[in-house]
Amino acid sequence: MSFQNNDDVIFATSGYSLSIRFYHPHNGVCYKTLSHNDSHVNDLALSPDRKHIAAAGYQHVKVYDLPSSNPNPVLSFDGISKNIVEVGYQEDGQWMFTAGEDGTARVWDLRAARSSTCSRMLQLPTAATCIALHPNQGELLIGDQAGQLHIWDLAADNTTVITPAPDVAIRSVAVDLEATLLSVVNNKGDCYLWNLVGGRSGAKTIVNNRREHHLHKRYILHCTFSPDSTLLATTSADQTAKLWRTADMTLLVELTHPDQRWVWDAAFSQDSQYLFTASSDCKARLWSIDTGKVVQEYRDHDKAVTCLALHDTPSSGQ
Repeated sequence: MSFQNNDDVIFATSGYSLSIRFYHPHNGVCYKTLSHNDSHVNDLALSPDRKHIAAAGYQHVKVYDLPSSNPNPVLSFDGISKNIVEVGYQEDGQWMFTAGEDGTARVWDLRAARSSTCSRMLQLPTAATCIALHPNQGELLIGDQAGQLHIWDLAADNTTVITPAPDVAIRSVAVDLEATLLSVVNNKGDCYLWNLVGGRSGAKTIVNNRREHHLHKRYILHCTFSPDSTLLATTSADQTAKLWRTADMTLLVELTHPDQRWVWDAAFSQDSQYLFTASSDCKARLWSIDTGKVVQEYRDHDKAVTCLALHDTPSSGQ
């Protein structure tokens, strides 16, 4: 296992249990718990320097300091009227981005010490359901409840709108690390794939060659590409996670377990050999992609686990 006994790995889970739990991935031991009593947690994001974790919940994002023993948030992003559905960091940690059910996508400036200033905002016509940052760090992709995908060019401050299926809520959006593939999944179990060109050296991203695939019988809740861009993982309300070959969208393996319920979130290990999942059965799981079997379970939550965060790349000092 690539992270066997590796203290450099950070793996965290959360959901409806009003807590954030940190595990040693190789043995399933929970070594740290943070309380998040204000609300459930919709999404987690680890800062690039590994020093902070952001938890998106109802009307706020709370940021916790990981190296210290302080159990309380060191930053709070407030002023949002509804659920914040997703949160993420820019690659240098200079700003964060969020999407919310109040119909906004926001950029939060982190450059000032202990700052939580909303520096940019895009107002959508309906609730935002998901958000992803293009690898070029200059475009945000936001899905909404009406089935529209908004590509927000931050430098030009304009948006391009794509509607793969009108009035079918988009649940998740992902771009692979090579910035050649875009995936959008929705409430009908459909996945839309596009090829991406441009998007580098200030050039605008061009989206073309749309393909549609019906991948699940019920809602697709999340999608993510493997770091090597060869696989797409989808998780669903049909109680499965599936891995698809991006070359032809054939099914590689279906990940099922007798106890598993809705599968809300997923993350690949950096070597693209393992997948972590979060499920409504109060557990997170680690799967071997080669065998399709569970390698480890993480059992300490008493309510649905709906989100996870993983950082298993070598630290800057290694």
